[in-house]
Amino acid sequence: MMHEEQYWQAVLTRDARSDGAFVYAVRSTGIYCNPSCPSRKPHREQVTFFAIPEAAEKAGFRPCRRCSPRETATGEPHILLVQRACAYIEKHCEESLSLATLSETMNMSPYHLQRIFKRITGITPHQYIETYRLKRLKEHLKAGEAVTTAMYDAGYGSSSRLYERARLGMSPTTYRKGGQGMNIRYSITDSALGRLLIAATEKGICSVCLGDVDAILEAALLSEYPAATIERDDNEMADWITMLLHHLDGQQPDLHLPLDVQATAFQWRVWTELQAIPYGETRSYSEIAQALGEPKGVRAVANACATNPVALIVPCHRVVRSNGDIGGYRWGVERKQRLLTQEQTSQVKPG
Repeated sequence: MMHEEQYWQAVLTRDARSDGAFVYAVRSTGIYCNPSCPSRKPHREQVTFFAIPEAAEKAGFRPCRRCSPRETATGEPHILLVQRACAYIEKHCEESLSLATLSETMNMSPYHLQRIFKRITGITPHQYIETYRLKRLKEHLKAGEAVTTAMYDAGYGSSSRLYERARLGMSPTTYRKGGQGMNIRYSITDSALGRLLIAATEKGICSVCLGDVDAILEAALLSEYPAATIERDDNEMADWITMLLHHLDGQQPDLHLPLDVQATAFQWRVWTELQAIPYGETRSYSEIAQALGEPKGVRAVANACATNPVALIVPCHRVVRSNGDIGGYRWGVERKQRLLTQEQTSQVKPG
């Protein structure tokens, strides 16, 4: 249910903060507007509300030429709204957060909030909550906190909930069975580094590969998960594709996306350490090993980098040799050099 009384108050006060959250349509004029529209205020009985401009147009209304509600629907107000939602999640992550609670705080319907949030971030509010809690858990554990303390500080109410919600990837059994019972969607697009494949389960991204030939990328995915149901879905994967392309262009330095990959405990430790390397910087294999408290584990670190199934999201390209040589890269040394050059020269800074 839409919060119509709250929406009407926003119209009466011409609340610009509500622009993009909904539109209102006036039956007597056949026009729909933003809440902040400076046009003459309509009578309440003539007004109806819609979550998105498309719904208003489907009902036969035309966009207002003064406030251009169609432009607002994809503009800055939505970005600011999602930033507010993310800030609220981060501040209250230790609480029991639901989409209903979050949407009430943001003063909009759960459907509309979910739609906007996923379009801008690439993930749902629920996925962001769990991703942020997992990030906090890792930070607390890395700082030396006991598991139980870190668990509660990160917002997990019990150990069973921790293992249920914070499991770092698909189970070894599922992976060993070739992804049996899994549904994987994928898409392939052109990028600055050649062809880019991204694949995902309902829980998160399971593969990001770079190459030159689509058939080879598809064959590798099928070989990795021979028992899974795999289908191409360019529409469903469009948001994540866009985020990765923006990342390659230097427009989105940080990638915090949900993953669903199988790994050993050591591989996860390495990949988490790699994700902590700031955009534009590098670390040596030995520095990663030292940071993990495994100074003799340089070769194991290199192997974890070489087996990373999600290029870019886990930035194994930021690991080089101690003597300054670029080292190897699963997707080709030339691509690694281009990635590092792009990141080091980009004018876009993290944050």
